[in-house]
Amino acid sequence: MKIIQEAAETVMENKKEDLSMKRTLDEIGMYAMAAKPHMQLLGTTKKNQALEAVANALNEKADYLIAENEKVRLCVIQEREREEYEAYFAAGANRFLLRHETANEAHYRTLHPAELDLNHRKACLRNLKKIGYQVGSGIMVGSPGQTAEHLAEDLLFLKELNPHMIGIGPFIPQKDTPFREEKAGTLELTLFLLGLLRLMLPKVLLPSTTALGTIHPKGRELGILAGANVVMPNLSPQENRKLYSLYDNKRSMGDEAAEGLALLKAEMESIGYRVVSARGDSLVE
Repeated sequence: MKIIQEAAETVMENKKEDLSMKRTLDEIGMYAMAAKPHMQLLGTTKKNQALEAVANALNEKADYLIAENEKVRLCVIQEREREEYEAYFAAGANRFLLRHETANEAHYRTLHPAELDLNHRKACLRNLKKIGYQVGSGIMVGSPGQTAEHLAEDLLFLKELNPHMIGIGPFIPQKDTPFREEKAGTLELTLFLLGLLRLMLPKVLLPSTTALGTIHPKGRELGILAGANVVMPNLSPQENRKLYSLYDNKRSMGDEAAEGLALLKAEMESIGYRVVSARGDSLVE
């Protein structure tokens, strides 16, 4: 589609010129709507309708975060109503990661703004599964205020949800957040929970996260040996990584993408595993 290619080229040109990237969600919606005739030429009426719905959602409702230097605009599609998720799915999206964070309502309220609701987040996850997405959920191990009872509730909820992927990693404080003085989660408890989840849900995709490699030099390898079966290299351009540092001292922040991938492959080979780059669909039904 020529219009999409032209839009992408325009964005890249602005990036080269180091402009402030003043593109708004309205412009994103405009590009989506501009592709509408091309979708019609393909005879895909359903996709065309979905594209229009996505454009409207982007224009009217999508949350977005703007980095302090305003060079990056990130559209964050989080908790939405079912019809919006259906529109994204019809337009081609088929995987969705939405961590439930904690299955305990009181704990949830201590971690999130007052306007967010745990029951709504759980409903979103169930809707995503019903629509047909491969769904990911999960928790941070050792998040502020977390207890053993909370973790038991998390495991029961994950067993009931039966997601396609479960992302768990240790909580690591970040200096610009209210939790900057809190203790980090531990390697030992994270590994224990990875093993427990592998026994509970044998077919689930279970990442050994970068956070594990941040709190321990062999953390990613130990995660795989404990039951994880997914690793995630950081392929983002090096100059952009500092704009979305989720926690302090994140591993691979200084590695080039190619170097990071080579290191990851070497780490996995050292424990008898081989990294593959296939799509990796979940076996969970």
